[in-house]
Amino acid sequence: MDEPRTDYLMLIGGEWTDGQEEPFSLVSPVDGQPWAVLPSASQADVAAAVAAARKAFDTGGWPRTPPARRARLLRRLGELISERADDLARLQVRENGKVLREVLAQTKGLTDYCNYFAGLAETAGGHTIPSSAPDMFVYTVREPVGVVAAVTPWNSPLALLMWKLCPALAMGNTMVVKPSEVTPASTLVLGEMIEAAGFPPGVVNIVTGDGRVGAWLTADDRIDKIAFTGSTHVGRQIAAAAAAHLTRISLELGGKSPNIVFADADLDRAVEGVVAGIFAAAGQTCLAGSRVLIAQEIYEDFAARLVQRAARIRLGHPLDPDTEMGPLSCRAQYDKVQHYVTVALDEGATLLTGGRHPSGAQFRDGLFMEPTVFGKVRNDMRIAQEEVFGPVVCLIPFTDEDEAIAIGNASIYGLAAGVWTRDIARAHRVCARLRAGTVWINTYRRTSYAVPFGGVRQSGLGRENGAAAVEEYTEVKSVWIDSGSGIADPFNPRA
Repeated sequence: MDEPRTDYLMLIGGEWTDGQEEPFSLVSPVDGQPWAVLPSASQADVAAAVAAARKAFDTGGWPRTPPARRARLLRRLGELISERADDLARLQVRENGKVLREVLAQTKGLTDYCNYFAGLAETAGGHTIPSSAPDMFVYTVREPVGVVAAVTPWNSPLALLMWKLCPALAMGNTMVVKPSEVTPASTLVLGEMIEAAGFPPGVVNIVTGDGRVGAWLTADDRIDKIAFTGSTHVGRQIAAAAAAHLTRISLELGGKSPNIVFADADLDRAVEGVVAGIFAAAGQTCLAGSRVLIAQEIYEDFAARLVQRAARIRLGHPLDPDTEMGPLSCRAQYDKVQHYVTVALDEGATLLTGGRHPSGAQFRDGLFMEPTVFGKVRNDMRIAQEEVFGPVVCLIPFTDEDEAIAIGNASIYGLAAGVWTRDIARAHRVCARLRAGTVWINTYRRTSYAVPFGGVRQSGLGRENGAAAVEEYTEVKSVWIDSGSGIADPFNPRA
């Protein structure tokens, strides 16, 4: 076994530095072996990173950098990512075990995010507003929020960082990034590319470590906005910390998304869509379609088809091009998913397939789990209400359209939903009544740099991607200009 890599450093104020706390190891989810040692930031390190971002914003000139130059830097970053996409993808696979073919496609797509938000950097602006007051010229401008704290998860470390970094930098903000302690290495390598692209020192800072680092960062009163992707539990803690200083927040949190299959659906397509919605990335996605609602008249047929397809999913090493599902990303998540299998069985759900660690020498030391399907689940069961974040799906029958919608909405979450039907009128009716930030019809798990993404209820606040993301990283300033020659009545503001 190779010795773990030990030369990773944090980026603070344009300098690469060790942390002042005890370093920590990254462990492969494939074989359980340590492969890297990472620096762990102290509270003083976090404070220094915030100070560097604050300086770059307040006196460093980044907010006043012409939009065209910010756009050029983003495009250059996109070029660098494209040149090293394979390396970045393989590094993320080593971190979290997601299959290479998915991570590589995702990583290559990050260049599109850079180019899209480069375009918005050059075009996003304010409005002129007709005023009811005479001789007044009124307009608005969009200005950067300030220093952004970005706290990112382990399931798609670079993609979910770029959802924040691209619009924030495009609009002239500075940043302190805290990646998950499971997947920090890829973020630090991206930091090298940010530096190589020509971004000024302090515009992007990266600190690594466990949850204490994130807590120190989000509690700092010099932070102007927090952008977080992760669990609803941690999101509540961040919202509480932000409330102490009225810090702006955007939160992309958990989900328990319904994937609704009506009797008239193309069942072959629906099976593949359900499989993609829950077993891709080993179910470790916030938008996973973890509740499959099936029309009663096709329930047995569809359940049998899904079980057969799930049993054929190819588990294996995530770098193998034939692998369809790799391991879970870390020991804590593996233990959590196994716990929920036990909970589901205790609640009386029927295990139709999976639920175990696969047999075979190639799986022995890894965090692998068979694709798991539970049948005849009631929507009030914990397995149907709590986010498992793993390759576990619940099958819930429904009798009619109204019941499907009622079950779909009976959750604290509202991130996404899927609808499978050939009836376009039904598709529109159901879409209009589902409480979710995204609804897919006859497809699932599609996202784009140009399409807003986010949730309602306890799935979060705000939107990422698309032009809507610009609003999350800017403040609107209104400007009034008196163009008249007369003297206004000081006691009548409408004069």
